[in-house]
Amino acid sequence: MLKGKIAIVSGAAQGLGEAFARRLAHEGATVLAFDVQDKIKDVATKIAAETGSKVVGMKADVSKRADVEKVVAAAADLGGIDILVNNAGTWKKTPVDTSWDQAVADWDFIMDTNFKGVLMLTRASVPHMKARGGDIVNISTYYVMPARSDGTNQPDTDLYNASKWALNGFTDSWAKALEEFNIRVNALCMGATDTPMLRGLFPDKQLPADMASVVMKPEQIAQQMIDLFKDGRTGENIGAWVGYPVELGPRKAAHKRISGVA
Repeated sequence: MLKGKIAIVSGAAQGLGEAFARRLAHEGATVLAFDVQDKIKDVATKIAAETGSKVVGMKADVSKRADVEKVVAAAADLGGIDILVNNAGTWKKTPVDTSWDQAVADWDFIMDTNFKGVLMLTRASVPHMKARGGDIVNISTYYVMPARSDGTNQPDTDLYNASKWALNGFTDSWAKALEEFNIRVNALCMGATDTPMLRGLFPDKQLPADMASVVMKPEQIAQQMIDLFKDGRTGENIGAWVGYPVELGPRKAAHKRISGVA
């Protein structure tokens, strides 16, 4: 499906990012996969061997402008940019009663990656996409969708929550601004998915048995991404909830795309 296309995936050394990179490569795309972790080059080499597609691994930090510019330049050297997956993200508890200094440090830690990084990587990529069209996918959370269970928007993660709600503005505005260039912009908003980030919340990084049996798999979300490319819609938050089929669902009216209201 994607033969001849060139994709950038941030945060691709593990979890969802690795699954996105692997599925894009499986579909025939050339993939530039980057991450702050040293193992990204080994991951890229493994994906290339498994899929037969070209996969370039780069160590880079999406929160640093110089690194973003190097990543985009490297992708352009591969022939252009058709797909951008803004997957890199970070999480930590940020209770509202922490000290002033801690709150500001936590803001920088989370927002530099989850929000400013998305801004910089997308702004740098769009000039290379305008003549080609393509897809931009922002990786968000089911927190921004209508709740189907308890536990959304945890009170001790205000900054993580805020970073993902803020992505709504990017997704909505960019979809409208870039539609004339045939660039589609959407967000994937999933609930509990079996990733290192989720496992890191539990002792020994082991999911509780009742959770392990129901959480979604990164491969399911990667398939949802491919389905989204085939569908061609733009400007939507696409939800995925534990216990429900992982699917696109019907297209929403323009005024309901980001809110997710049925």
